[in-house]
Amino acid sequence: MTQVTYADAGVDIAEGAAAVDAIKDAVHSTYRPEVIGDIGGFGGLFSAAAMKDMEDPILISGTDGVGTKLKVAQLLDKHDTVGIDLVAMCVNDILACGAEPLFFLDYVAIGKLRREHVAKVVGGIADGCRQAGCALVGGEMAEHPGVMDPDDYDLSGFCVGVVDRPKMIGPDNVKKDDVVVGLRSSGFHSNGYSLVRKVMVEGKTAEDLAATPECLGGKTVGEALLEPTRIYVKPVLSCLRELPGAVHALAHITGGGMTENLNRALPKHLDALVDPASWEVPAITQMTVEAAGLTDEEALKTFNMGIGMALIVDPAQVDAVIDQLKSQGEDPCVIGSIIEGTGEVAYPEK
Repeated sequence: MTQVTYADAGVDIAEGAAAVDAIKDAVHSTYRPEVIGDIGGFGGLFSAAAMKDMEDPILISGTDGVGTKLKVAQLLDKHDTVGIDLVAMCVNDILACGAEPLFFLDYVAIGKLRREHVAKVVGGIADGCRQAGCALVGGEMAEHPGVMDPDDYDLSGFCVGVVDRPKMIGPDNVKKDDVVVGLRSSGFHSNGYSLVRKVMVEGKTAEDLAATPECLGGKTVGEALLEPTRIYVKPVLSCLRELPGAVHALAHITGGGMTENLNRALPKHLDALVDPASWEVPAITQMTVEAAGLTDEEALKTFNMGIGMALIVDPAQVDAVIDQLKSQGEDPCVIGSIIEGTGEVAYPEK
């Protein structure tokens, strides 16, 4: 009989092992004191000792992917930032309860495994973990010959965080006359890319994506489309720790935009009245909205439109929260207030 090896089937075990070696330094750079052992085991180990000082520690988990933004990365052959997007989408979500991200795991599915390619992707994941202060404790690289094209890949991630129950935030804390403070996005983050690609990428040449419109401040269109998702963990946690009780709820503005995300932070008897004129829309977002011919209403429920995280704040503490966020490098702005209603996001009538 003719021998058919795993390599003959398209899976290169040696290259996989080399890829693990190539990412070790990046992974180690994310470790916290609670990490036990090293990558390569059957599971990631993380000590819970730090939770002993909490009154009632609550674990919170989140999982997400990068979506079709990966297609733009593949088209432009730029793979070192999409890992940041992957981490951001998970850690920003669990932050909405006031949780600190502790550790992260990733899953990389790829048509043809190449160590240099994987090192770039995982290097971005490690960068995101460092920004969020969480440890990359493990993951999986899966080579899928015959199922995915050689240059195709997909990413998903999973994070676990913790919050002390008495310090949890959410809709139950929100009160009438609270103030909505917005933290600026870096662009589309990782949402809406099926529409973005349709109007900004499909049918375009490499020269089109390499164009540098004046409004983009020297960036190419492609670079603006791949701008990584901002990670809000450290500045927001600084507010929660330094100003206890000042922030009542948080909303991560992702797919569905302000309209379908801020309402998730509201109780059923209150609305958020948000003024879109109170912040500047990123140039790449405005270009895309115009190319797609979207109405203001449609745009606000499709893209983040320039606000990636919204904080609902005690009105007596707004100045203190803004000052604290500024001290952490943020550029916050007041974008609305909480009024009587039915748990919806409303906008001023024109």
